[in-house]
Amino acid sequence: MLEGVVRESTSKSEVKALRRDGYLIANIYGKGVENIHCAFKKNEFIRAVKQKTSLIFPVKLSGKEVKVVVQEYQKDPITSDLLHVDLMVATNGVTSKFFVPVRVSGTPKGLRNKGVLIMSKKRIKVKCKPENLPEEYFFDVTPLDVGEAYLIRDIPEHEGVIVFEKVSDAVVGVIKAK
Repeated sequence: MLEGVVRESTSKSEVKALRRDGYLIANIYGKGVENIHCAFKKNEFIRAVKQKTSLIFPVKLSGKEVKVVVQEYQKDPITSDLLHVDLMVATNGVTSKFFVPVRVSGTPKGLRNKGVLIMSKKRIKVKCKPENLPEEYFFDVTPLDVGEAYLIRDIPEHEGVIVFEKVSDAVVGVIKAK
């Protein structure tokens, strides 16, 4: 389980010192939960996120276990190092907004017709309870030809999940190469 330390001070000098020591700065928040300023060892955090089997994963802070979801992260634009991460508490029975990843497989037939595969949305915003949260939205792009796309309305419906995107927005499609 991923363990972190709670930060007492949020000063710039403390943040710099923690980053210098190999820590990743994080904030944990949620409905009915007081914000927690914390830090995780950067390599341990990356390893834990890559090994997780679901969107919701546990972290341990000062002896307490909290189930969280990665809501947003910030990277250094030059080095691509992870600088900061926002984690949201996933409380059972409480409806919250989450971002569900989009996965694709296959080779579109439009690539043979001088097309390019474009992923318009890598994550889709949904509102649901943590127990109803889908792990991912999966699309098989093999039948797509040039000018065709999967839209938000093509997403399979899950019970208790409301999608917060325009139904006419494209998720993944094939466009003509210039």
